[in-house]
Amino acid sequence: MYYLLILAVGVERLAELAVANRNARWAFANGGREFGHNHYPVMVSIHAALLLNCVTEVWLLHRPFIPLLGWPMLALALLSQGLRWWCIATLGKRWNTLVIVMPQTPLVRSGPYRWLHHPNYVAVVVEGFALPLVHTAWLTAIGFTLANAAVLRVRLRVENAALGYR
Repeated sequence: MYYLLILAVGVERLAELAVANRNARWAFANGGREFGHNHYPVMVSIHAALLLNCVTEVWLLHRPFIPLLGWPMLALALLSQGLRWWCIATLGKRWNTLVIVMPQTPLVRSGPYRWLHHPNYVAVVVEGFALPLVHTAWLTAIGFTLANAAVLRVRLRVENAALGYR
């Protein structure tokens, strides 16, 4: 069942990329400007490695499903998916995996953006440790968390500068 969960998350990621590509075409056609593309391939690689390593670690190292850990981590992983799609729905055409800023467009202050500048990254952080720990893939959870922290440090700097946050 865990492998099916990872497959479902992979399919969900492909759906996200389809939405992001459609939104990027729209944004560029309407004067959007991209910022900080250099970190993007690294970010994509880390996210792909998360899914691959979830499967590989569980399979090669025979990681068990421990209900006391697995069920709460599954709940957190599902909640993070819900938060991510709430962000996507709130931003609409402005949501993207790239940092594209639309000129003369005010920041979104509704949905989860009422409380946080970057709620999508909260979803990424939570999912990044919860998804592997559903099946005790703790090496993957630690590895992704550290790699993601390094990428998010760059990403947040780029995004905050592009959006004019202080």
